[in-house]
Amino acid sequence: MLKQRVITAIVLLAILLPALFYSTPQPFCAVALLLIAAGAWEWGRLNGYGQGVSLGLGLVSVAACALSWYAGLLDKSLPMLWAAAGAAWVLAGGWLLRKGVAGWPHIPKALRLAAGLVALWLAWLAVAQARVAGINFLLSVLLLVWVADIFAYFAGRTFGGRFSKGKLAPSISPGKSWEGVWGGMAGVVALSLAWVYAGAASGGAGFWGEATLYSRLVASHGLWVMLLAVIFLAAMSVVGDLVESLIKRSAGVKDSSGLLPGHGGVLDRVDALLPTLPLAMMLVTL
Repeated sequence: MLKQRVITAIVLLAILLPALFYSTPQPFCAVALLLIAAGAWEWGRLNGYGQGVSLGLGLVSVAACALSWYAGLLDKSLPMLWAAAGAAWVLAGGWLLRKGVAGWPHIPKALRLAAGLVALWLAWLAVAQARVAGINFLLSVLLLVWVADIFAYFAGRTFGGRFSKGKLAPSISPGKSWEGVWGGMAGVVALSLAWVYAGAASGGAGFWGEATLYSRLVASHGLWVMLLAVIFLAAMSVVGDLVESLIKRSAGVKDSSGLLPGHGGVLDRVDALLPTLPLAMMLVTL
């Protein structure tokens, strides 16, 4: 299993890193589009559909992203869209977690399919816009989610159950603890402060001379609002993770697919990013 994980990670990095650091955003946006299409295929399978329908969902997601690209949406601010997407994720995410695993099958299949495709399209549009905004900006969002996940893992392993009486969501993901959530939040606060300080020390430019999510929030709203924003994003990354776990548990599967040997499926790798990317774009366009 470890060997598979390492090989898959190396292959993914060999594809993603050159696309990410290419001089123009187009290669990265194209790679992200393919990943979202794979996620749409997995979404059909998770909802009980066969190969034909699932492949059709993948093609629909490709068409939606391609049309958005052709229409020039990657260069537009879209504050109303991101505000609506952010509100939908907060409200729907909270509602789904409250209903739990038992509530998922009661949602009509057509609504589930449509909501999933919209969520994937919004995630692609957000990550594409973030790459257009700059490598530094995109990395600051991605690293926020990854740092939250890493710190949550180690905090949960070290302190899980020591300060809280119950698990975070025992019926959805029994291994997650409140201490893990707090550890993830502490991690993103440390990351954002370090990045803001590094940017200030380099004259405000940061790496590659580009702004970050953190520097843009500080410039627009101040340091304290930036800190509240990154804590909120860390919390919503947990919501994304839990919502996908809820759906997989309802479907009776461990992974969203086997497309990434040793890592599960695409949705398993991007679940925390699905709400975080649109919400990050919402925060910088308000």
